[in-house]
Amino acid sequence: MGTLINAAFGDEPGLAPLPAAVDNQQRWLRAVALGGQGRYAAARTELLRIARGRPSPGVASLALSTEASLLRQLGWHRLAAGFDGRALAALGGPASEEEAALTAARCDALTGLAADALGCGRLALGSALLERCAPLVGNDQGLWRQRIRLNWVTAEIALASGDPVTARRHADAAVELARDVDSVRHQVKSDLLLAAAHSAGPDPAAALDLGEQVLDRCAEHGLLPLRWAAAMLVNGVRPGADAAAIRDECRRQISDRGGRFRDL
Repeated sequence: MGTLINAAFGDEPGLAPLPAAVDNQQRWLRAVALGGQGRYAAARTELLRIARGRPSPGVASLALSTEASLLRQLGWHRLAAGFDGRALAALGGPASEEEAALTAARCDALTGLAADALGCGRLALGSALLERCAPLVGNDQGLWRQRIRLNWVTAEIALASGDPVTARRHADAAVELARDVDSVRHQVKSDLLLAAAHSAGPDPAAALDLGEQVLDRCAEHGLLPLRWAAAMLVNGVRPGADAAAIRDECRRQISDRGGRFRDL
């Protein structure tokens, strides 16, 4: 269990092969780790096993949110919204004193739905969903992952709204929160989002150094989807053969591992 937690949310996100799972919680951890490595087909296999294994409402919700995340990474935001909606429905109505694990899953579903809305151009809906999530997250140190994700999606909506100042503020907050946890994946994605926020400001070149650092860390830790995203960012700020080659190679590898991109 500890090894799977470390692969999913610790300092060994590129660990392979991963230990076998013996229950639905471990299958979810395997799916998260495999998704972070861009092993989409393998991750979906674990999620399918969860669905067939009579999961508890909390694990069922987490698995559905993870399926949504895999779809969203590849551009399928409308499809992802269906899974995130089911993730929220699996939990029922919020109780006055809900278990922490259920609150965490509820926050995942809400931030996922907000990100889906963003990808569909529904920024007001995305912001409203984040407003529902924020009081649940609060300052609970146990919900560190949810706090980081809340700042990620808030920053992304700000970027899409043409507000790079707000985007940088929330990206900075995510970076600071990620420094206090062991999850390399959350640290790297927070840095990538901060680079994206800088790219939309008055000095886009400020994003290059950070974006290139993210590229290197993704390669070091086997974070293929984030490396693809970082290569796209770097190539967008300063088009060049090197970043374009990394982008295209990452896309090929993702496709080889079962990821199907939605062509825009």
